[in-house]
Amino acid sequence: MLYSHRSPARKRETFRERLDSGSLLRFAGAFNPLSAKVIEEKGLEGVYVSGAAVSAELGHPDIGLTTASELAARSQEISRMIELPTLVDADTGFGEPMNVARTVQLLEDAGVAGLHIEDQVNPKRCGHLDGKEVVDDATAAKRIRAAVDARRDPNLVVMARTDIRMADGLPATVRRAQLLVDAGADAVFPEALRDAGEFEAIRRAVDVPVLANMTEFGKSPLLTTRQLADIGINLVIYPVSLLRVAMGAVERALDVLTVQGTLESITDEMQHRARLYELVDYEAYNSFDSSIYTYRPGRGQDD
Repeated sequence: MLYSHRSPARKRETFRERLDSGSLLRFAGAFNPLSAKVIEEKGLEGVYVSGAAVSAELGHPDIGLTTASELAARSQEISRMIELPTLVDADTGFGEPMNVARTVQLLEDAGVAGLHIEDQVNPKRCGHLDGKEVVDDATAAKRIRAAVDARRDPNLVVMARTDIRMADGLPATVRRAQLLVDAGADAVFPEALRDAGEFEAIRRAVDVPVLANMTEFGKSPLLTTRQLADIGINLVIYPVSLLRVAMGAVERALDVLTVQGTLESITDEMQHRARLYELVDYEAYNSFDSSIYTYRPGRGQDD
């Protein structure tokens, strides 16, 4: 009932332990707290909060319009509902190194287990769009050092994302990943790699965990979990997948309503009321409420 029983500190410890386990961790993108609860129930190892998904929910494109406060608020809403660790897309840190430091502490207070900071110029763009620009080596390293120095819990995972592949190719991506590890990154996230061989090259080049982004309709092939595990990838994210599935269902339902004047023909495709009540633990809330309002102190008890 209500919120997670596991503390943010314990979730961070768990995340670090699992990253070091040698097993591939699967983090699906949650677009709200309810979807996060489903991810947890289905047995995945963690939940991802995508900057693109948060932007889309607000009705904006993923071009740096979301604020750090908006991201922190959604991250807290999701993190406090689940026992799983949450990894958050912190974009470029929302400004200069001091802004990066503030963003890290905002997200730490929100209860997340990890976050990643990228090396795009401000304002950033979606990682799989053409025309991205990245900052120079010194600026990229400063962002990571600021993030690492700002965290108060040493178990908070600070991951470095690099978007340099589309601008300068794979060799530059390898060099940038190594630079960011030297700056203190706990893990690396090479965005928009073109094939399994490129993931293998990054895996060989660094001695920290590596994340693979299996977003649909992007630059990277949709490798299976078996393929990623065989390469030695430590974590895979599906950042916007559930939002895409949900919004596809929304559009199809509205088309049916427009044509048929009722949704009766697709009720078997809907989440049943009983299933929703199960997910939100309605019975526990009802029992708690009943126990408070029906309680009567026995005779002889102190007021």
